[in-house]
Amino acid sequence: MKLYNILIKYRLIIGIIVAILGGVINYTSGFWPGFPFYLIGLILILGHLFFGPLRLIQEYLEAGDMDGAEKILASIKFPGLLYKPIRSVYYTLKGNVAMMKQDFDGAEKHMKKGLDLGMPMKEAEGASMLQMGMLSMQKNDIKQAESYIRAAIRKGLPDKENEAAAYLQMCSIMMNKREFRAAKDFFRKTKALKPTTPQILDQIKQIEKYITRMPG
Repeated sequence: MKLYNILIKYRLIIGIIVAILGGVINYTSGFWPGFPFYLIGLILILGHLFFGPLRLIQEYLEAGDMDGAEKILASIKFPGLLYKPIRSVYYTLKGNVAMMKQDFDGAEKHMKKGLDLGMPMKEAEGASMLQMGMLSMQKNDIKQAESYIRAAIRKGLPDKENEAAAYLQMCSIMMNKREFRAAKDFFRKTKALKPTTPQILDQIKQIEKYITRMPG
């Protein structure tokens, strides 16, 4: 796996070197001996341009290394050449990095681009919708937040933690709108999923203190 990651990281440089080597062999020995080097070099260069090094970014995100993640994203000089589903992931990742850095305007811009291109899986689209909803919550745009989060729930989410986060956000929105019966229903759905994320558990504890006192 490490060797494959190294290949992805230096694929463009390796491709250029192999293509140049093909040119040298072509000059000294003829076209056909150099052809395999041309072909391999071309595949590596096109692989970098069309698929990029996005596979490498996951380990940086998991480690919380935003600088490392941004360097990988910055190494993609021509995102417009990326294969469409890969381009969608590229903009979504740019949005995630911006969100972690609390650049909410930048996060919204990039994530909208990702959604407009279409996500490769419905669950991924749902997760992006949820993040857009949370961004709207940060900007205190409750109406837009509700629209995005309801869409996320309809599209489907990748795991129970994301589902719990969506229901909990809906619970907060319903409380804000004073629709207490709906708030309680979303709160029950959140708890039924038995989330384990510390942030979600902390929010559940905070809401639990006064949700039972609500009418409805």
